[in-house]
Amino acid sequence: MKKIVLLIFISFQALSQIKTGPMIGYTEMREVLIWVQTKKSQKVKIQFSEIENPSNIQISDEIMTSKTDGFIAKIILSDLKPGKKYAYSVILDKKTQNLPYETTFKTQALWQYRTDPPNFKVAVGSCVYIGDSTFDRPGRSYGASYEIFKTIANQKPDMMIWGGDNTYYREVDYYTRSGMISRMTHTRAVPEMQELLGSTPNYAIWDDHDYGNNDSDRGFWLKNTALDVFKLFWANPNYVFPNEAITGTTTMNDVQFFFLDDRWWKAPNDRKETGTRDYLGDKQLQWLIDALKSSSASFKIIVNGGQIVNTSKVFENMANYETERATLLDLISKEKIPGVFFISGDRHHSVMHKLEREGTYPLYDLTASPITSGPAKPLKEEYENKTILQETVVEGKRNFATLEFSGPLKERIMKISILDKDGKSLWDKQLSVKDLK
Repeated sequence: MKKIVLLIFISFQALSQIKTGPMIGYTEMREVLIWVQTKKSQKVKIQFSEIENPSNIQISDEIMTSKTDGFIAKIILSDLKPGKKYAYSVILDKKTQNLPYETTFKTQALWQYRTDPPNFKVAVGSCVYIGDSTFDRPGRSYGASYEIFKTIANQKPDMMIWGGDNTYYREVDYYTRSGMISRMTHTRAVPEMQELLGSTPNYAIWDDHDYGNNDSDRGFWLKNTALDVFKLFWANPNYVFPNEAITGTTTMNDVQFFFLDDRWWKAPNDRKETGTRDYLGDKQLQWLIDALKSSSASFKIIVNGGQIVNTSKVFENMANYETERATLLDLISKEKIPGVFFISGDRHHSVMHKLEREGTYPLYDLTASPITSGPAKPLKEEYENKTILQETVVEGKRNFATLEFSGPLKERIMKISILDKDGKSLWDKQLSVKDLK
């Protein structure tokens, strides 16, 4: 049955003039961004209407796609109503594109000063390798289990967070803009991914593999090109540093998400320096503390490519940059910032680390990885680490996480789950706002 459904989708894709997407980007109360990539230069617009009022059809402004920008259109739908569900369709050169799945979005609710925040669900994952026999290294493909994207879509999340390594640049891609665009397009075109893109708001950070080559850092000479391509393919609501980094933030209901960049200012892994070695960099770190301090969110979710709470100095964990890590954790304590919770990717296994802190609440770091890349496992020294919650280790399986937020404002609960490629729950834990104060 899965093969039949996939063949039907591929036939629709062949008939459609859409190359990849559409993808829902950020969603706010009055505004939503829709992303779409065409096969050639075409005029693109979006038709949309409230589910409750389908006769009131609206049409967006029209955008002409171009080869220079990968034939990508980003269309903002404005003057929407809060808390409403809309159906939408893509129109290319005056022809409506028919897709074999539902294309809808929902604006965020205006709940403040009126009700408790709505319950909602977030899906999280990282490390998406899509095979390409022409350019992959010889041998068995590193990527598999693409049906996991359908599994994530079936969870009906209210947002999807892509936690870095969302595509894997190959040797032929690293050093040209056209190579990066080609690889991003190849990843984005996976048939199984399309329903998730078209039915769920998508937000992203990057890590080394969708920034440059393996373990790339601030010295990567095409970092500005990589930034341009990232912004082209993703539809985050903001970037707080003009022309630098992918750092940004967004809120959904009573939760604020802080998207960090662990590449732009990061010193090389083996660089010998006096004083502080940059990981996030002082500019980004100070912005983060300011933004956390001014946030009134119940939960403050910090999303970063590498692990921060894990104290083992392995691979590219922040523990390798101990002075800056100590500064970050010290500032969170001194500023008495409640509700902080970390999410990371990179490691090709899933796990949660817990760091006990004297006189205040513990810090948690949920690693959700991999979605389709080759699974791995923690190192022996990590299993001996006091921060690791060993019952949360998932190795040898492609997986993703969900965060479900529920309950009255002052008693909000976050349920954390790890699910495998078929949607089977591997473990779940629950934290309340009171646990993070």
